[in-house]
Amino acid sequence: MTRVLRLATRGSQQALRQAEGAAALIASRADVQIEFVIVQTTGDQRQDVPLHQMGGQGVFVKEVQRAVLDGRADLAAHSAKDLPSTPADGLTIGAFCERRSPWDVLVGRSLHDLPVGATVATGSVRRRAQLVMLRPDLQFVELRGNIQTRLSKIPEGGSIVMAEAALQILGIEQHVASRFTLDEMVPQAGQGCVALECRSNDDDTLAALSLVDHEPTRRCVEAERAFLATLGSGCSLPIGAYATIDSAQPSEPVVLRTFVGS
Repeated sequence: MTRVLRLATRGSQQALRQAEGAAALIASRADVQIEFVIVQTTGDQRQDVPLHQMGGQGVFVKEVQRAVLDGRADLAAHSAKDLPSTPADGLTIGAFCERRSPWDVLVGRSLHDLPVGATVATGSVRRRAQLVMLRPDLQFVELRGNIQTRLSKIPEGGSIVMAEAALQILGIEQHVASRFTLDEMVPQAGQGCVALECRSNDDDTLAALSLVDHEPTRRCVEAERAFLATLGSGCSLPIGAYATIDSAQPSEPVVLRTFVGS
């Protein structure tokens, strides 16, 4: 008999799309049927408060994790960048799905087309700190909301900063004005990756998730998360981390590029 797995996710369009993609991948490799459990998180409820004032990482995942821990769901889908670097008691990341683009992008005007003193909207202290180094003339305003809300808040003559993966998930990459290089902006740890979490003692679900775990992505994202854990950082600090595997020596440790702002 086909087993039913209940997958907890946030209810935003982006979260649902990435959960649906993960569910389709699991169902294609394991004899399971996926049902969705929609959960509203603190980060979704408090759209008027800047993220760095809401207690750091975890504001988009804690309630979703609780749904798994209390048995309402069997697994949860998260944007890996939203997960705290310290694992939640009783939960295990059973799979890191193959990473989409890890890069940050500008929507509106490209970096080089922004006039002197232009306004850029972003709710990320990491993005703001790195943009100041590139363009100290820029002005900044906060940015919160779902993808469509953010796209409606492009400042006149300015830009908003977004994760390219979010636009890829929704199939609206045409909005990208320019993509930051690694030399210009180090991404948030885990950016572009979907992490699938389940109870640590749920061997059947762990077995199903092992079938969709992308080992190169796991190695890189775990290195990035280990860097954050070492610093004890959440999203309240301007810190980025991006790991790659040397294609000439794929069995060797990952190469980690980091940014630590003041």
